[in-house]
Formats: sequence, C-alpha cells, structure tokens
Amino acid sequence: MYQKLHVTNLDLAGKRVLTRVDFNVPLTPDGAVADDTRIRRALPTIRHIIESGGKAVLASHLGRPKGEIVRSMTLKPVAARLAELLGREVVMAPDCVGDTSEGHAARMGDGDVLLLENLRFHAGETSNESDFARRLGRMGDVFVNDAFGTAHRAHASTVGVTEFFDQRAMGLLMETELLNLSKATDNPREPYIAILGGAKVSDKIGVIDNLLPKVDVFLIGGGMAFTFLAAQGKGVGDSLLEEDRIGTATALLAKAEELGKTFALPSDIVVADSVAEGAASKVVGVDEIEPGWHGVDIGPQTVDEFCRKIARAQTIVWNGPLGVFEIAAFAAGTLNVAQAVAARTDEGAVSIVGGGDSAAAIVGAGLEERVTHISTGGGASLMFLEGRPLPAIDALSDA
Repeated sequence: MYQKLHVTNLDLAGKRVLTRVDFNVPLTPDGAVADDTRIRRALPTIRHIIESGGKAVLASHLGRPKGEIVRSMTLKPVAARLAELLGREVVMAPDCVGDTSEGHAARMGDGDVLLLENLRFHAGETSNESDFARRLGRMGDVFVNDAFGTAHRAHASTVGVTEFFDQRAMGLLMETELLNLSKATDNPREPYIAILGGAKVSDKIGVIDNLLPKVDVFLIGGGMAFTFLAAQGKGVGDSLLEEDRIGTATALLAKAEELGKTFALPSDIVVADSVAEGAASKVVGVDEIEPGWHGVDIGPQTVDEFCRKIARAQTIVWNGPLGVFEIAAFAAGTLNVAQAVAARTDEGAVSIVGGGDSAAAIVGAGLEERVTHISTGGGASLMFLEGRPLPAIDALSDA
C-alpha cells in the first residue's frame, strides 16, 4: 500500500484544509441530489477536519462542463445535501478561485465548512494548468485528497495544486479504498476469482494481464466476452466485437492456459433482435448466435456455472456488468451473480466491487451491505488493479 502522509497525522487546528472530494453525484431533473453515496463516503474525513478545529475547504467537480459555466452543473444542491448530513451550515462559494472565494475562505472560523464551485467550470482544471493550480492553492494552508474516484487523473486539483503545499495528505476514504483494493493484489486468499464484464476487452487487458499470476478463475461476461469467443473461432452475430483485439484475446487465452488458470467464457447467451426495451429475445448456445442478433446477457446455464465457481471463492474481485443490465429484461445474469457474490461474502469471503456499472448493479439489487467493499472509483480502481501508479496519490507527501 502507498506509504503516504495521512490526515490524522496533521495538526489541523486553526488551519484551512483544502480537501479534494468527489462530489460528482447524479442530479434529478429539478436539480436535487439523486444519490448521495459519494457525499456520505466523504463525511468521515470532513468530520475529522472540523472536529480537530480545522476549516474544511472542499473542492470537487460535477459532470463535464468542459471549462464553461453550466448552471445545471452547479454544486449548490450538493452544498444543501451536505449541510443536512453534517447538521451544520455549509457556505457555497461563487467560484473555486478568485478574490471573492478567497475572501470566504479567509473569514472562516474553526469548524466551518466551505464548498467551492465546480472545478471544471475552468478549463485549467483538466489541463492541469499551473496558474489555475496556484490560484486554487491559495484557498488552503494544508492539502488533503480524499477523492479516490479522480486519483487516476493528473488534474490541477489532484496533482498540480500539490506543488503549493508542504503537507499533502490522504483522507480516510482514500485510505479505505487503498486498503480494500490491496486485498485483491497483495497476498489474496485462495481460491481467488475475478469477474470481469463491461463492453470492451481493451478496457480490461491491463487488469487481466496483471492479475493472471494471482487469480485462479476468471469469469468473463458482458460485451467483452464476444471478442474472446471470436478468438475461439465462434460466430457472434451482431454482438459487440473489437475485431482489432481478437489477437490480444487469443494471446490472453493462451497465457491463461500456460499458467493453468481457468478462463470461463459463457456457454449460453441471451440474444435480442435489438438492444432496446421490448426487443424480442431468446437463449442460445454460444455456437448458435445468428447474424442480426445481439448478445445482451449471459444465459441461465452460464449463470449456474459462474455461481458454482463463486460459491468456492475466498477472494472475489468484480469489475463490469455481465450484460446490458440497465434494461431489466437483460439484467438477470448480472443480478444473479451479484446475489452469489453477496451470499459467498456472508460466508466469509472477501469481495471487492469496482466502481461504475458493477457498483450500480450491487446497489440497485440492495446488496451493498453484503459485500466487503464497493469502490467509489471506476477508472481509478481499474488502474490500481492493473498495477499502474495513481498520479494523485503519488503527488502526496510520503509518510
């Protein structure tokens, strides 16, 4: 695990603590917070700061305004929800930099909370512009990064700003993420199963390659399965296929066989005549996918096979849904596997679910309390599992 300075190692009394959080939450059509999970996950660090006599200056992005002020992407609804959760006032700054916002920060009392406006209203955030990072650095005396969901991004608020602070620490959520994800990479308990889905093989090549020496069984579903099936010479109809990755898939299958790993692909598939609500669908064997039909879920025989393997696991990592789960008719595979992961966790296995769609599936099934850890960062968790350094964590002070 990264040996970095921790927020609990800092003397925060009387100091403005510029804290990078991940409040990139979904909003309802009328502008309210639709899911406050990410806000709740940041509460321990925020509470530690204010209970230690610090002044919490919170910085986050929301959506992709691409350097322009987009009023529908203001963080004002987040400030309102955070105030409810903390039970205290949260002042909303009009911007994340500038004289007015600096004035708000200068007037803060010990224990106060200030939320800066959307970082991505400035193009300098995503381009890691030095001048923008310097102006952002004026908002605090010490820096804490608790936004694991952006740890793979070398942005101004995650990397550039750290040049302007002597003390740069990780928050409690960042620590929790790293500790739990490390269970999947550092001496995991065996048997170790990796469940990988999602649309593209290209998104998971690094993960598969890095985990091959450690994982005993790979369970492959989602759109990426069809590139592996094509590598085995099977027809995939009109299913999602990365033709330029068939060679890579062939090499990964060969490497898994050489290392004696089980690489389980679907044996049957739910296919549909279109990827839409109300489409005609049927279950076919993987040798029977006809032109004009799209693979949209793993079939019931595959579900049974996958669940039997999960029932023997001691460590489970899951990243990516096993079908087009956002359409209810094509969600059975993902939901049944989610139930199997939860049941095995109840029996003592360690289960780590990557961010994004696989996390949404677990939450949607009401199983979030029955897995060991759900990551708040899809891209960051993938990069960690690939064994690649996370730039925002590398930029923090060493312990």
